[in-house]
Amino acid sequence: MMNDNYSDFLKPGERLDDLNRNNYRIIQNTDKFCFGMDGVLLSGFARVLPGENVLDMGTGTGIIPILLEAKTEGRHFTGLEIQAESADMAERSVALNNQKDKIDIVVGDIKEASHIFGLASFDVVTSNPPYMNNNHGIKNPDEAKAIARHEILCSLEDVIREASKVLKPGGRLYLVHKPHRLAEIINTMSAYKLEPKRMKFVHPFVRKEPNMVLIEGIKGGRSGLKVEAPLVVYKEPGVYTDEIYDIYGY
Repeated sequence: MMNDNYSDFLKPGERLDDLNRNNYRIIQNTDKFCFGMDGVLLSGFARVLPGENVLDMGTGTGIIPILLEAKTEGRHFTGLEIQAESADMAERSVALNNQKDKIDIVVGDIKEASHIFGLASFDVVTSNPPYMNNNHGIKNPDEAKAIARHEILCSLEDVIREASKVLKPGGRLYLVHKPHRLAEIINTMSAYKLEPKRMKFVHPFVRKEPNMVLIEGIKGGRSGLKVEAPLVVYKEPGVYTDEIYDIYGY
């Protein structure tokens, strides 16, 4: 049962959003960085088998481990987040949803993940990392939003390197990122022995080019990449496709 005394969990400026799964809710602050569709889509793309342990690197307010705990039969989920304020919101959301036995939120640096958790300690790693490096886009003047969107505190290589270290042999990495960095993503995964195995492009509309890519890599996997059917978000302006409604749980 979820705790219904919401006032005990909320701080000034925060709100509760319904996740449409198991009556779970998530605490967010609209003045800070709120989760977007990319995290929800990654939770639908990632495969977590019964009994597996999962690490979400750069968990923000905890959207991915909270949804994966709802959707899968994984044994335990850990969210790693460097921003203490976001981690605090994630911890309170976990408590609100009575998920404390299944989800831990750890304040720490992605670049130190293998030292924090140890080598070969997870079956699955997920990450919705900052998309932009110094060559892409204008940095948001709000520090929390800038850290979430730009590679200020960690790089794509940091994420992939540490994921490879904490994954067991045969473990799986799931990323959501931008297509314009796909060549870099694949090359970096291969350099760290994470063989790209599944990929899905996300298109805002049928006739629009993709604006996101979902990718799975297997540690020590054999070569062979399957490009899955694309995911289209809207069938018309303001109306989601059936697949999006299914992922969201409507």
